[in-house]
Amino acid sequence: MSVVTIPARRGKAARVRTGQRIRVVNTHGTQVVDAWAFNAQDPAEWMAMEASRAWFMKLAAAVGDSFVTNRRRPILTLVEDTSACAHDTLMAPCDPDRYGLLGVKGYHDNCRDNLHAALAELGMKIPATPPSLNLFMNIPWTPDGRLAWGEPVSTPGSYALFRAEMDLVVAFSACPQDILPINGLTGRTTEAHFSIE
Repeated sequence: MSVVTIPARRGKAARVRTGQRIRVVNTHGTQVVDAWAFNAQDPAEWMAMEASRAWFMKLAAAVGDSFVTNRRRPILTLVEDTSACAHDTLMAPCDPDRYGLLGVKGYHDNCRDNLHAALAELGMKIPATPPSLNLFMNIPWTPDGRLAWGEPVSTPGSYALFRAEMDLVVAFSACPQDILPINGLTGRTTEAHFSIE
């Protein structure tokens, strides 16, 4: 088992076989990690947040729940979680347009570009950016449906462990969001780590 660093503000991807486990570690306890998974044989089939919410009938997965693809097939199952997070399934991955709306002038590192760069390292290209599973991201919701940008609640070294339900490619981005408080009030972004077991 080797541990892979997801550099701060960057992305990484890896190939995973059916039945293997993917451990995503929030090394410093404050870093959101956007996650995607793709069918290794057909990357046009990907882990779909909207289909997954309809599958487990909740806004966030619990241990034992499976995420499904845009073809409604299980792709990743959450088997263990020490983070105390309701990993967000609602917010889109950040992109240059989002930072423009937040007042950024010029280019800003972002999860969309991190995804495509990570896949390119594996020789993959996809025509779109699927919604991400936002690991360790704290988006509280209220009974009347209001959302908020919460600060991190995960502790250093906490992790989420997933089982691959098909041969897949998994991709991660250590989210570079340093304007909103999702990576902490300091705006500091850090590396995270994952391993294939």
